[in-house]
Amino acid sequence: MIGKLKQNLLVACLVISSVTVFYLGRHAMECHHRIEERSQPLVSSLRTTLRTGQNLSNPFIYNKDMPLIFIGGVPRSGTTLMRAMLDAHPEVRCGEETRVIPRILAMKQMWSRSGREKMRLDEAGVTDEVLDSAMQAFLLEIIVKHGEPANYLCNKDPFALKSLSYLAKIFPHAKFILMVRDGRASVHSMISRKVTIAGFDLSSYRDCLTKWNRAIETMYTQCLEAADKCLPVHYEQLVLHPEKWMRTLLKFLNIPWNDAVLHHEELIGKAGGVSLSKGVVAALPTLKPGLHCTRLRCATAVTRLPELRGHSSQCSCLHQPLRGAFEKRPQWLAVPLR
Repeated sequence: MIGKLKQNLLVACLVISSVTVFYLGRHAMECHHRIEERSQPLVSSLRTTLRTGQNLSNPFIYNKDMPLIFIGGVPRSGTTLMRAMLDAHPEVRCGEETRVIPRILAMKQMWSRSGREKMRLDEAGVTDEVLDSAMQAFLLEIIVKHGEPANYLCNKDPFALKSLSYLAKIFPHAKFILMVRDGRASVHSMISRKVTIAGFDLSSYRDCLTKWNRAIETMYTQCLEAADKCLPVHYEQLVLHPEKWMRTLLKFLNIPWNDAVLHHEELIGKAGGVSLSKGVVAALPTLKPGLHCTRLRCATAVTRLPELRGHSSQCSCLHQPLRGAFEKRPQWLAVPLR
C-alpha cells in the first residue's frame, strides 16, 4: 500500500515537472521572440546610420575623413547663390541652412573661452578630446541626414565659418568657401530686405557695417590660416564671371566640371535639383552681368569707419572689383583678380 502510494507520488512529480519544463520552455521562446521584435528598430537605426538611401544593399558610409564642403560668410554675401550653384552639380548635395550648426559651434566656443567653465568640464572628465569627438559626430549626423546622399556633401550656414579653424581641426579633409561681398552692398541688402540677423541693428547702417567688418575679419583671418583649405570667392566677380569662378572653385574642390552649375535656376524645385524656400527663390539672382550702381545713405558713416577690408570709401559704385586685403589667396590659385 505504501509502495503504491510512493509510486503515485513519483508519477505525479514527473507530470508536474514535465508541465513546468514545458511551460518554462514555451515562456522562454516567447521572451526570445519579444526581444527580437524589440531589437529590430535598433538594428534598423544602425543600418540607417550607414546610409540615407532606401537600398540596404548599397549603404552610404560616412566618417570624419569625408571631403566635406563648408560655405560661409556674412549673410547677404552670396552664400545662397553659391550653395544653389553647387547643388545643381549632380555629385554635390548641400541643402538648406540647418540653423543648428552655427549655434552649437558658438556654444563650444563659449565653453573654450571661459576659463572657469573649461576647468569644471576638465574636472568632470569632459575634456577637449571628448567634446571634439561629440561635436564631430553631431555635426556629421546633421550634415549627412538632412538631405539625400551624394559623393560630395556640403553645408551652408553663413556664420559657421566663424569657427573655421575648429572645423578644419575636427574634419581634416574638409574645404571651405568664404563668400565675400562689398560690405555696403551686404548691409544695404539686409536692411532693404529686412533680413533679421542676430546682433545686427537693421535701423542703423553704422551698426550693421561695424558688425559686418568684425564678422568678415574673423572669418577671413581664419581662412588665411587654413591656407589651401579655404578659398575666398568674391560675390561681384562670381556674378560677372560665373564660368571662370566656378571652374576655379571646382578645381579647388577636386570635383569634375559640369555645365549644370551655370544653370541652377532651371533646377530649382525639381527632384534631385536645388531645394529653396519660396522667399529665397525670389531673392536669388540670375547669373547675368547686371550689377548696378547704388548710392547708399551710409556714405558719411562709411568714411568714418576704419578700413572695410580694402574697399573704397566711395559709395557710388558697388560692383567694382574688391582689392587690397583680399588679394592674398592660396598659392595654387593663379587666376588674378580683375
